[in-house]
Amino acid sequence: VQLQASGGGLVQAGGSLRLSCEASGFTTDYYAVGWFRQAPGKEREGVSVISSSGESTYYSDSVKGRFLVSRDNLKKTAYLEMSNLKPEDTAIYYCAANPYNPKFITGFHTASFLFWGQGTLVTVSS
Repeated sequence: VQLQASGGGLVQAGGSLRLSCEASGFTTDYYAVGWFRQAPGKEREGVSVISSSGESTYYSDSVKGRFLVSRDNLKKTAYLEMSNLKPEDTAIYYCAANPYNPKFITGFHTASFLFWGQGTLVTVSS
């Protein structure tokens, strides 16, 4: 089971980036996928989660209205579209998979995410 996050980079404040999370070694159709981030000197925090069907999503208050999570199960890939980026969005972004397949996403429930990718760095300059 492997997850690979990509798409990070350096962007100016107000700009956009799209992160991808590609899975290999397992069928993602029954896994929720979450995006998390960790800024320097801070604890990891949840950003967004999408259910296996894609019908249920959840966002942290800090990104709600600016980020959009989606997935393409045929491609075994989840995406995080980030717009109106702010310097405080600077962090390493990780994707993770939750095999418990919740139908409705009501929170991050981080302990349920058993498989983690290596992360991709997003840097937002002011």
